[in-house]
Amino acid sequence: MVAIIDEISHALYCLAEAGCRGFDCSALTLETLSAWDSDAGIDAESLAQIRIDLGDCTRCGLSPSRTNIVFGTGNPTAALMFVGEGPGLEEDRQGEPFVGAAGQLLTKIIDAIRLSRSQVYICNVIKCRPPRNRNPTLKEIETCTPFLERQIAAVRPDFICALGTFAAQTLLQTTQPISHLLGRLYDRSGAKVLPTYHPAYLLRNPEKKREVWNDMQLLMKKMDQTKKN
Repeated sequence: MVAIIDEISHALYCLAEAGCRGFDCSALTLETLSAWDSDAGIDAESLAQIRIDLGDCTRCGLSPSRTNIVFGTGNPTAALMFVGEGPGLEEDRQGEPFVGAAGQLLTKIIDAIRLSRSQVYICNVIKCRPPRNRNPTLKEIETCTPFLERQIAAVRPDFICALGTFAAQTLLQTTQPISHLLGRLYDRSGAKVLPTYHPAYLLRNPEKKREVWNDMQLLMKKMDQTKKN
């Protein structure tokens, strides 16, 4: 392939030296070439391919203590994606995100916005449980974030709900606390990101549920507007 490209380059160079400044192309040829420079001409990477690439990951120090990698679940073409922090004890056991007590609350939140878990895509910033559910380190987040970015690119959601501080800070590339990010949508590479409190935080602070419901109402409004447009 390299030899062919070299031959073509040499031929074009010779034509240019001889005074050639372009070619007449058919409409079909121009349409084909235009597609090469757009997303439509590129096959999107699938979630299955990303999971295969992730493999039995040992890229950071979390692998020795985990039971399962928790990759993600749900609709691979969802309009809405939920991104949490990382797996907890039950998630680590079952290999699925948000299946413990916080997951049950997330399911209720999804039901409240007139959707089901099968209609959305759910994943976390990091794919392995930190020991004793401690906060993930910056190194662990940096190691796992490329896989999250690839998941987002594969799903191509219109909206992303960032659950908690680590998800919001990672997706928005900010150090601001979650409390300063609530109540608005942020543009991010074609998607709208809505930061809100993590369901686990709501279990410890039920008085914050009202703020999350306000966020969900904003999300529903914006999603409805997108459908109409």
